[in-house]
Amino acid sequence: MAGWSCLVTGAGGFLGQRIIQLLVEEKGLQEVRALDRVFRPGLREEFSKLQSKVKLTLLEGDIQDEQFIKRACQGTSAVIHAASIIDVLNVIPREIMMNVNLKGTQILLEACAQASVPIFIYTSTIEVAGPNSYREVIQNACEEDHLETTWSAAYPYSKKLAERAVLAANGWALKDGGTLYTCALRPTYIYGEGSPFLRGFVDQALKNNGILPHNSKLSIANPVYVGNVAWAHILALRALRDPEKAPNIQGQFYYISDDTPHQSYDHLNYNLTKEWGFCLDSRMSLPIWLTYWLGFLLEMVSFLLSPFYRYRPPFNRHLVTMSNSVFTFSYKKAQRDLGYEPLFSWEKAKQKTTAWVGSLVGQRKAGLGTKTH
Repeated sequence: MAGWSCLVTGAGGFLGQRIIQLLVEEKGLQEVRALDRVFRPGLREEFSKLQSKVKLTLLEGDIQDEQFIKRACQGTSAVIHAASIIDVLNVIPREIMMNVNLKGTQILLEACAQASVPIFIYTSTIEVAGPNSYREVIQNACEEDHLETTWSAAYPYSKKLAERAVLAANGWALKDGGTLYTCALRPTYIYGEGSPFLRGFVDQALKNNGILPHNSKLSIANPVYVGNVAWAHILALRALRDPEKAPNIQGQFYYISDDTPHQSYDHLNYNLTKEWGFCLDSRMSLPIWLTYWLGFLLEMVSFLLSPFYRYRPPFNRHLVTMSNSVFTFSYKKAQRDLGYEPLFSWEKAKQKTTAWVGSLVGQRKAGLGTKTH
């Protein structure tokens, strides 16, 4: 398979960029096709610097455009499918979520079969496993526990069905007589420089005298650094290309975490921002059970108003459950089958993320300075 090529979808996203940066270092790789709906100008410049290492082709288009996807897959040796819409507040209409996350994945799988692409790696999420109740304690869960979300919210539901489609496609016959081999990676909550969630928390805190929003103090999660998730994708790709390792990986899914300490989401945000003077809100918060039922009432209001007005509740039961659960996972199976070891330590990940938070604070102060002069 000398002189191989790889297509990465969602290449302009938080995780996709990191996958591209690591992928261009792979041996024998001739071309990376980076696909996304649109690339911001700054990222185009960053990617152009990688051209010295490998041919990097930027493809702008819609994952639902069958002809575009067929052309993107033509002559490709592997696909890493990291594109999806993440929405925890049900802001995006359900139909769009299902079309992009599920239908887009199905279109891509069909295109791989037609273009005889033998390897397909899917970026899934732990949300396909739950949590289903904030009362349930799940610690160091593994793949053999067969956890599955019972939520019908568009994001976890669309990702669950898409992952199922990917794993069911393992063993498909390709047009050239070959076979399609697939696997899925389920990262825990991803943090790191560029995180849209962390950016949102920092923005909120900057508007509130440096006080971070606190709504997840009772959770215990094992967050994972974005660079380690990207590294797991590279190792999955190597393993599926290795005739000795591949049989153990085909049709499998893997939880991806790292050695970031298990902590609440609130404490993670605090640990990544405290160097810049941010602090946690010390005020009393409502009991979880009460917040949960308030979420239910807000969902009902949204539903009743839907024929006349699109009301977007500030939170819902699914978000309350996710944000307040004990829900952690082991990466031992990925360690065993993929040879996965985190590339970045917690200290390094924290250092890189904290420095990025500092740049956000600096931008904000510079912006305020501009306004006052």
